[in-house]
Amino acid sequence: MKIIMLGAPGAGKGTQAKKIADKWQIPHISTGDIFRANIKNGTELGNKAKEYMDKGLLVPDELVVDLVVDRVKQEDCVNGYVLDGFPRTIPQAEALDAALNAIGEKVDYAINVEVPDENIINRMSGRRACVACGATYHIVHIPTKVEGVCDRCNAQLILRDDDKPETVKKRLDVYHEQTQPLIDYYTEKGVLVEVDGTVEMEEVFGAIVKILGE
Repeated sequence: MKIIMLGAPGAGKGTQAKKIADKWQIPHISTGDIFRANIKNGTELGNKAKEYMDKGLLVPDELVVDLVVDRVKQEDCVNGYVLDGFPRTIPQAEALDAALNAIGEKVDYAINVEVPDENIINRMSGRRACVACGATYHIVHIPTKVEGVCDRCNAQLILRDDDKPETVKKRLDVYHEQTQPLIDYYTEKGVLVEVDGTVEMEEVFGAIVKILGE
């Protein structure tokens, strides 16, 4: 079962990807993890990626696809995998399809976790992070015992720049411009399925389980 997770930043696709991976005993693969592993192990692809990253440049699509395909060819992916955070653009999706086709594989499901922008902005702007130990909370969903103070170490909590409404809005604009077309792309391929990401986390997962089958 080869699955791609789609959804805006803050939609909860990473959480659902982990749950799918646990239930079906398949790897949860993020491009960030692939980059880190290849760079740490000093692989040829990792060294190439590092050259771009060290210069503050984006790693080219072709190299990202090579890294992803190299990862999905590994033994632990024989029963499938969940790709989280890739592809992000149509060229990446096309390159991935071509590379998978060359090894006789294809994407089985593209799962879109659908959450309106307004919900995401409210959800992310409610996050709070501890300046000392890094623990994360939410003023509505995971409140601290004392407002603004970490339960673990009593340090001050902050609203990170990444979670500020104006920053989240910018990230969503980029998502809609670059990644939203993927929804049309995978719809045409007949593999797109959508789940309502505004309900409780377990309900979202329940909907995914129904789609994928027990």
